[in-house]
Amino acid sequence: MIKKILSNQYLLLSFRIILGLIFIYSGIIKVINTSEFSNSIINYRLLPELVINFLAITLPWIELTAGLLLIFGISIKENALIITSLLIVFIIAIIISLFRGLDIDCGCFGTVSGTKLGLTKLLENCILLFMGIVLLVFDSIFFILKNK
Repeated sequence: MIKKILSNQYLLLSFRIILGLIFIYSGIIKVINTSEFSNSIINYRLLPELVINFLAITLPWIELTAGLLLIFGISIKENALIITSLLIVFIIAIIISLFRGLDIDCGCFGTVSGTKLGLTKLLENCILLFMGIVLLVFDSIFFILKNK
């Protein structure tokens, strides 16, 4: 029963669109405000500065590209894997920061949303992770671009 629901092509398309739009928006905002996004990464106090600058420049483009390709139905499983992997890293960073008692913005959309880390942000990321995992497990063949 659950397998039938989760493999529904309309649901899978919805998950692709939701994840794609979120990561496209997030990527664009971070590309526009790279230095502010870099500061958001610094606030987590998890990585050395050299890595932070590299991530602040590359991560937004990865998010943007994976989101676009997911929506257009190009290499769905591969891009779902990229997004799912990113979400796992984000969830781990949130959990570590919550345990450390950090009162910081998540940096999810650069500094636009100003959303604080908390259980709500953790739950949001877990829901997105669930969507990504469903896309990895089931083939989304509805509204995809095909090579002929």
